[in-house]
Parts: sequence; C-alpha cells; structure tokens
Amino acid sequence: MNIFILIFEGMRMAALGLNHGIYRNLTGKKLVKYLESLGPIFIKFGQLLSTRTDILDEAMARELQSLTDNCKPFEVSTLKKIVERELGDSIENLFDEFDETPLAAASLAQVHSAKLKNGKEIVIKTLRPDIEKRVKTNLRLLKAAAKFSTYIYSESDRLKPLEVVRDYEKTILRELDLKLEAANTNLTRKNFFEAEELYIPEVFWEMTTSKVMVLERIDGIPCTDIEQIEKHGINKKRLAENGVMIFLNQVFRDNFFHADMHPGNIFVSKKHPETPGYIAIDCAITGSLSNDERYILARMLQAVLKQNYKSLSQLFISSGWVNPNSNIIDLENTLRACCEPIFEKPLSEIEFGKLLLYLFQSTRPFGLSIQPSLVLLQKTLIHIEGMGRQIYPELDFWGIAEPYLDNWLKEQFSPLKLKDFIVENKEDILLKATEMPGFLYEALDELRGYSKNNRSNEEKIYQMQIQLQKEKYIIRLIGVGIIVICGTLLILT
Repeated sequence: MNIFILIFEGMRMAALGLNHGIYRNLTGKKLVKYLESLGPIFIKFGQLLSTRTDILDEAMARELQSLTDNCKPFEVSTLKKIVERELGDSIENLFDEFDETPLAAASLAQVHSAKLKNGKEIVIKTLRPDIEKRVKTNLRLLKAAAKFSTYIYSESDRLKPLEVVRDYEKTILRELDLKLEAANTNLTRKNFFEAEELYIPEVFWEMTTSKVMVLERIDGIPCTDIEQIEKHGINKKRLAENGVMIFLNQVFRDNFFHADMHPGNIFVSKKHPETPGYIAIDCAITGSLSNDERYILARMLQAVLKQNYKSLSQLFISSGWVNPNSNIIDLENTLRACCEPIFEKPLSEIEFGKLLLYLFQSTRPFGLSIQPSLVLLQKTLIHIEGMGRQIYPELDFWGIAEPYLDNWLKEQFSPLKLKDFIVENKEDILLKATEMPGFLYEALDELRGYSKNNRSNEEKIYQMQIQLQKEKYIIRLIGVGIIVICGTLLILT
C-alpha cells in the first residue's frame, strides 16, 4: 500500500510543480507557493530551508522566510483522547480547568491552556494524530524529489538537495519526541536559572511523554510589541543588550543554544522593568558546536573586528570551511571586498548576523562547506540581533561582543581552566594513569619484537644478497663458457 501512496503523492507533487512553474526559472515566490500547496510538513521544510543561506542566495532565502506555520487545528475531542491515553487518566481528574480553544496550532502539534488541581496555570502541547506516519511518508517523497532534482538543476552539486533533506530529517524526527524538547527546555532552564536576562518555563515531567508535554504557562509581552514594552516602562537599551548576552552565553559559556528564537517564541518579561529579560518557549530545535568550532568562531570574530583579512582567510582554510587548496591571496581579497564596504559605517550600525551571511555568500566560490550547527547559529544570531535593534535601534552588538570574546579566549588558556578540566575529568585521568604502565610494557614489547624481527630480517636480506651474488657469478661463468665453446667451434670449422 505504501508504494501506491508514494507513487500517487509523487505524481501530485510533480503536477503541482508543473502548475507553479518550478521546473523553469525557479524563484523564491514560486517555491513558496509550491510548498504551501503541498501542505504543512513541506511548509516546515521551507522554513528550515530559509536558514540555509550557505547554499541559497539571499533573495530566495528571504522569500522562504514568509512561510507561516499557522495550521488548521484538529478536533479537540481527538486531542483529549490522546492526552488521556498518554497520561492514564481523564481530563476531569487531571485538570481543574481545560480550555477547548487552542492557543496555537502548528504543523506538528497543538497547544491548549489548562489549570492543575493545585491552581498552577499550564499549557499542554500535543502531537497531531498519526503525525509520525505522515512525516515519514513526506520524508520519503522529499528524498525522491531531491534525487530527481539532481537531474533537473545544473546547480544541484552546489545546492546538495539530498544532504539538505537529510539534515531536515534529523531535525523533524527529533521534534516528534516531546521528551527531547522537554529535556532541551530543562537544560536551558538550568543554564539560566535565576539569571535576569532569560526565563525558561518549568517542565512538569510527571505529565510529559513522547506525545504530550505540560509546561508552566508564561505571561509576557510579544517581543515585537514595542508599544506594550514602552507602556510597561521597560528599559529598552538594557533589554536589547541582554539579548546579545543571551546569545554569547549560550554559545560560548554553555555550548547549547536555542536555535529557533524567532519572534513567535520570544516574549518580554513584565517583571523588573529596569533590569528586564526575555522569556523563551519551544526549545525543540537546539544546537551546539565542538570546542574547535567555538574557538575558530571566536578567532574569526576577532579577525573581522580587527579587519585582519589575512588571518581570517587562514582560519577559513585551516578550519576546513573552504577548499584547503584555495588560493589564500584570492580568498583574502574576496573577504576584503566583502567586508570593507560594510566597515565604512560606524561599528554600532553594522549588523553582525548579516555580515556573517555576506561572508558565507562571498566564500561560496571557494567551496564553502560548514556544519548545520553553524547555519543554525547564524540564523539564531540574525533573530537575536534583529529583535534587539527593533527594540533599541542604537544597539551596539560589537561593543558588547568584543570584550566578551577577548575574555573567553584568554580563559581557554588560563591555569584555572586547566584546573577545572582536571577536576571535571579526574576519573578519566586517573583511569588513564592506571592504564599507563600497561601501555608502556606493551610498547616496549612491541619495540623488542620489532628489534628482533628487524635483526632477523637483516640476516635474511644479507643471506639473499649472498645468494644473489653467487647466482650472478654462476650466470657470468655460464656466459663465459658459452662464448668459449662458440669461439672454439668457429675456429675448428
């Protein structure tokens, strides 16, 4: 049955593609209309694709950002059955109040508000019925379409459609397990526990499963509602600067960042208007970088700030972000041509997220290849910086980031950092230390064996050389004998 569904859906996709004219002169607007016609899962794919500015041009990525995730809600009676089955009790026994009107309806889940028996106000996030089956069918279709596109589009080698779909598959399958989202939420909450700049709602683990998640209900102002922010007397400068600190702390301090910080997921706390902070929800998509990636990123930011394009080009090559055989002078000149016009402005007016985007675009001819986590990081930075400048247009990202990065890089080589590493990894270090004598004995045995084998091999080679010399003499004697016999025969005749 599945094969018939795939064939039918594939034909539907092809027909809709023909109808929207995506096979010739593909534009962002055409792609948006096409994805909207395919349904919510494909809309979500388009949203993720809008972040892949390392492979898409800026115009197409900007068009894809117009895709919205406002979907038709499913029946509340169905949702109640899912909640009751997952939590093992009736809605009446579980909750004191339950609002049947959904707060939000997205492509994967639906959210309702409720009140617990102890009076706490909460929200219930529930996956749509049979969503896993539908997602997997859509993923098979996307993979088939990606393979087919390699034969249609001349730029498929650069766009890597199959690789993009596989990245999307990893992301969306993680979103189908609400326990993973709950774990991400809980970790982010711990990282910013009692911090003024960010509040993360509490997870009610006893009422959370793979298909249902219960969270504390938050009361905040949408971050785009500047009128309400001003009405509550919130310090906009401090609020915008706290957004930058959230980004820096998540990336460099915690190495775990909320990668979906678009305005719909970020609210402004009404508490403490003079030292205001944000409230973040929906931690389904998160990212982290390796230690090498964080170190390289920090050094790149420093090189950009100091306009040291030679160092920047060396970092691009040594990190493997571009082809290692790239001409370093050509790359340096390309980076200079990208950055110099931007640095004509005062630093406080330069948007770093967009500068990073321009750097990625300019280095594409050099075989730019970066990890998906770095793409998520760039998307997060653009959201945070854009949100901050909307709240406070004079936001100086660079003035906050430069001293932070200088301190972070110094800390990486400080004795205290080494001490912390030893304390955190003392069990592993002790285990390795106890294993060390065994490794040394094994190494010495191998050296002895190599030495003996080497002497044995030398003797064999010496014997072979003697044998070759003997054979050489015999061949020469035979040759001389043949010549003498031939000469004698000629004389006698």
